[in-house]
Amino acid sequence: MALARADRGIDATARAFWSQVHPVFMTPPLAASLFGAILAGSLETTLAVIHVVAMFAAVYTAHVKDGYVDFYVRGEDDDHPLTERGCRVALALSTALFALCCLLLFVFVDWLAVALVVPTWVIAYHHAPQLDMNPVTATVGYPLGISLSLLGGFYVQAETFAAVPLGFALVFLVLLSGIKVIDDTQDYAYDRSIEKRTVAVLIGPQRAYTLAYGLMMTALLVVVGFAVTRVFPPTAVLAALAFAAVGIVARRAEPELATMLLIRGSYVFLAVLVAAVWFEPLSGVF
Repeated sequence: MALARADRGIDATARAFWSQVHPVFMTPPLAASLFGAILAGSLETTLAVIHVVAMFAAVYTAHVKDGYVDFYVRGEDDDHPLTERGCRVALALSTALFALCCLLLFVFVDWLAVALVVPTWVIAYHHAPQLDMNPVTATVGYPLGISLSLLGGFYVQAETFAAVPLGFALVFLVLLSGIKVIDDTQDYAYDRSIEKRTVAVLIGPQRAYTLAYGLMMTALLVVVGFAVTRVFPPTAVLAALAFAAVGIVARRAEPELATMLLIRGSYVFLAVLVAAVWFEPLSGVF
C-alpha cells in the first residue's frame, strides 16, 4: 500500500515524509534546545545532538498527527501528502527515534533528563484532537514544549538546574503563549463553527488580542526585571526592545500577518538573548 498520496516510488514517498517538516514551527524548539546547552557554559556536542534530535522527533510527531487529524478526521484540509498508512508509519518512525533518544539520554545522563524530554512528545502526540480543543492547553501546549526543550537542553549538559534557564523558560512560556493566542484568532470563525474552544472563541477576538499583547508585554517586563536584578545579562534588555518594536508593528496588522511578524520577531528575540548570554556566560547555579 502506498505511503504518499500524490505518487509512488521512493522519491515521492521521501518528499511526502519531508513535507511534514515545517521550518517556521520546527526551528524554535530546536533553537531552544541549543540555547539551553549554551546556557550551561560548556557544550558536550554528542549530548546536544541527542537532545536536538529528540526535540525534532517530538515536533515531527506533532506535525504528522495534526495533519492526519485535520485531513482524515476533521476534514479541515483540502489535501495531505501522506496516506493514512503513511501517517501511521511516519508516527511510528518518529516515535521510535524519540524513544531511542530517551534511551541514550538515560544511559549518558540520567532519568531526570528523560523526565524533561518525555512530556514534549506527550504534548506533541495529543495536541490534536485532544489538547487543541481546550483554550488553556491549545494555547500553552507549544510554548510549554519550547520551555521544556530549553530546560532539557540545559540539564543534559549541566545535570542541574539554574536560575537563568528557569527564568528564560518562564519568559518563553508567557511570550509564546501570547503569540499563540494571536495565531488562533486567524481561525476564529471556523473554530467557533466546530466548537473548538480557543481563547478567541471563548472571549472574542478583540479581548483575545488584548490578552495576547498583555502576555507578551508581561514577558518583556520580566526580561527587563531579571536584567536589572542581574539574573539575566544586562544586554538581555536589547532582546526585549527588539521584540517590542516588532510587537508595535504587528499590533496594527491583521491576525495572519501579525502571527508571521511575531514568530519571526521571536527568532530575533532568541538571537539577541543568545548573543547576550554568549558574551556573559552563566555563572551561578542553585
